[in-house]
Amino acid sequence: MTALGKLFRTTAFKLTLVYLTVFALFAVFLLGYFALNTKRLFTEQATDAVNAEITGLVEHFNVGGIRRLTLVVESRARRPGSSLYLVTTPGSDGLAGNVGSLPTGALDKQGWSETVYRRIEEGETSELHRALARVYHLPGGFRLLVGRDLEERERLFQVVLDAGKWSAAVVIILGLIGGFLVARRVLRRVDAMTETTRTIMGGNLSGRLLVGGSGDELDRLAHNLNEMLDRIEALMRGLKEVSDNIAHDLKTPLTRLRNRAEEALRTSRGEADYRAALEGTIEESDSLIKTFNALLMIARAESGQARDNMVDFDAAEAAHDIGELYEPLAEEQGLTLEVDAPDAIPLRGNRELISQALSNLVDNAIKYAGPEARANGTPSAVTVRARAEGDHVLLSVGDRGPGIPEADRKRVVERFVRLEKSRTIPGSGLGLSLASAVARLHGGELRLEDHAPGLCAVLVLPRNGPLPPATPVQTEAASRP
Repeated sequence: MTALGKLFRTTAFKLTLVYLTVFALFAVFLLGYFALNTKRLFTEQATDAVNAEITGLVEHFNVGGIRRLTLVVESRARRPGSSLYLVTTPGSDGLAGNVGSLPTGALDKQGWSETVYRRIEEGETSELHRALARVYHLPGGFRLLVGRDLEERERLFQVVLDAGKWSAAVVIILGLIGGFLVARRVLRRVDAMTETTRTIMGGNLSGRLLVGGSGDELDRLAHNLNEMLDRIEALMRGLKEVSDNIAHDLKTPLTRLRNRAEEALRTSRGEADYRAALEGTIEESDSLIKTFNALLMIARAESGQARDNMVDFDAAEAAHDIGELYEPLAEEQGLTLEVDAPDAIPLRGNRELISQALSNLVDNAIKYAGPEARANGTPSAVTVRARAEGDHVLLSVGDRGPGIPEADRKRVVERFVRLEKSRTIPGSGLGLSLASAVARLHGGELRLEDHAPGLCAVLVLPRNGPLPPATPVQTEAASRP
């Protein structure tokens, strides 16, 4: 397709043609209305003037008879720019006036008519003129005609008509030029967007659509698409990191599992040795299964599938349940586990996932605060709190462990990320990732704050659950100005 063909097929050019057609029709209607009303006004003025003259001339006839009427008509007919006058006998012979000839039978019927005529001073070969005339029959069979030439009316109508034609031509030409320029500008921006999308489809996910800064619909579209591309790039980068992390972090336990089985085959001397080897294999397998289950749960949360299982429950009750579950483990680590949730806190969400996220936070707190407490020889506490704050519910877990440096707090919520000092502690690096994914699923967030000392992990969740996903109609309406 040629460049001009692409230009003519653009929506902007088609819309310009539609607006141009509507405007041209409106202009034609307006000019036609003006012309017809001008014609009507001229006709009314001519009618009023002729009626007034007929009335005056009839009065002269009533006072002085036909002689006086003919004298008055002759006098008026000689004036420059005078009306049309004609007085005839019952046999249609002219007595006075400035009308030379009329169509046959024009004087036979009283009343108004549009007729053609020639003036007395014009020859038989001269051009006929049009006139609006009134015929009045006088007593004795005499006839009186008074009229107004319509040349001025026709000339004015022609002037308006010509102006309308030229105006329509100018509007069409300017409209086409304007449509061409607008369509070319829009097409240039769309071509730039298309080129960028081809680059992105080629594998360069860092490409972004150009935002002109005008704030028009194309800018809003480009901005929304750029946000979508940011999200896609982040997901693809996360997928790559997950793949790399799975390859590295799962390679070690799988290798260990194989080596343990190989060692059992090579060195075991009896049933007890084989049983110990199998028990270690099962324990290692359970750890791998737990890691894969966590990955599946994160994928389920990030895909939004769990939104179908939203229910109303008491967040304070869920916090107490988690506290009872982990209290024995905390005591084994030399910690005290406290739950601060005195009042019922209604919350709408997926109770299973929220409880799992809170469990991960408590498990991390016990895991990292326990060695700190044993090293210091002093008891330390892990505090689970549930409180309402405006339209949100805050579920927090605070500990007195080593904490997380502020520079690493964004990084630790990624999958399989473990800080250097936590490498010696068992774990897969998925606990905070799951908690963050659950918070996003519910339209909230996971905050990692300084507990001075230690870490305070806070799940911030909307009290009434996440907003429903926008339908196509809602999305279109939200993009309008």
